[in-house]
Amino acid sequence: MARPPLVPPGPELTAAERTRFARHLLLPDLGLDGQRRLRAARVLVVGAGGLGSPALLYLAAAGVGTIGVVDDDVVEATNLQRQVVHGVSDVGRAKVDSAADAVAAISPDTVVVRHGSRLDAATALEVVADYDLVLDGADNFPTRYLVGDACARLGVPHVWGSVYRFDGQVSVWWAGEGPCYACVFPSMPPPDAVPSCAVGGVLGAVCASVGSVMATEAVKLVTGVGEVLVGRLLVHDALAQTWDAVPVRRDPACRVCGSGAEVARPLGWATERVGDGGAVAAEGDRPGVDVVELSRLLRGRAEGGESFTLLDVREPGERDVAAIPGSVLLPVGRVRAGVDVPGSAGRVYVHCKSGGRSAEAVDLLRARGVDAVDVLGGVLAWSRDVDPSVPGY
Repeated sequence: MARPPLVPPGPELTAAERTRFARHLLLPDLGLDGQRRLRAARVLVVGAGGLGSPALLYLAAAGVGTIGVVDDDVVEATNLQRQVVHGVSDVGRAKVDSAADAVAAISPDTVVVRHGSRLDAATALEVVADYDLVLDGADNFPTRYLVGDACARLGVPHVWGSVYRFDGQVSVWWAGEGPCYACVFPSMPPPDAVPSCAVGGVLGAVCASVGSVMATEAVKLVTGVGEVLVGRLLVHDALAQTWDAVPVRRDPACRVCGSGAEVARPLGWATERVGDGGAVAAEGDRPGVDVVELSRLLRGRAEGGESFTLLDVREPGERDVAAIPGSVLLPVGRVRAGVDVPGSAGRVYVHCKSGGRSAEAVDLLRARGVDAVDVLGGVLAWSRDVDPSVPGY
């Protein structure tokens, strides 16, 4: 159902603004009043990445008056395939800075507030409270749960999106009006249950599809136009080119927004230790070697020295991007399933992209009696410290 506009109208538009936003003013449901609401709106975008990029561009183009950008990362070459607010010349820059420049190029009158630190339990409420609504394009589960928790606590609408490979999801979580994020996703998935885009990949244009829907929902919320995605989860399959709306409901027993939720409790899920592909256990007694030592061991093996297996527990697509010579592939999912190490001879050195999956695999293998050793830092460390010709990703 239609809901009242989230933001009251701002000042009258200037003649220049009437020209700039003429195509909005021609829309009977939006018009002058809606455009004034957009100019007065304060919208927070969490993540200037694949989803945040198109959302930022369309919010700026729509004339949103104040946009906050949360991101503690810097631009990398691998971002450019989908994160369209950043360009080649931005590689190495803080994402909040290049995103702010992109917004200014489209809408110089939009005020951009740069939040260059990662949200945590100590800062999330203060940051979110300064905005009318939040667009959440975070790329990790602890941040998603933290944003959802903060929005539910404050009663702020939470426009959420997610992408993976050729699929996307969008909804509007809004405690008091419908379900919050935790109502529908009550617990964080286990490590590697939902691989990140850095592990599984994503089609860049899918980010544009989902991010533009997020921006549309934000405009609808601000102006009171149409029916927003409260109580519906929109699911996109780009390969089949379908969009399906799945009904979702508020959970009365939700620990975040349910009747028994503790108002004064600390915000949750913000302290998980996250590594490559998910949370990892403490090192404990897990043995490890750095990549420089691994390089020495590989040279010795090639010269007839100690025989061992170098095991790559990444996915096949990752191996197509970058590989350590002499390794054999056994994705971590197959290690979990109990598949034996191929050609195992003596000690097994295990690597992944940067450390999370290899640590898990080593623990699993050692529990089965295999003499497994973790290669610290994985293929990214190999590229950095041993062979720069091996691509990073």
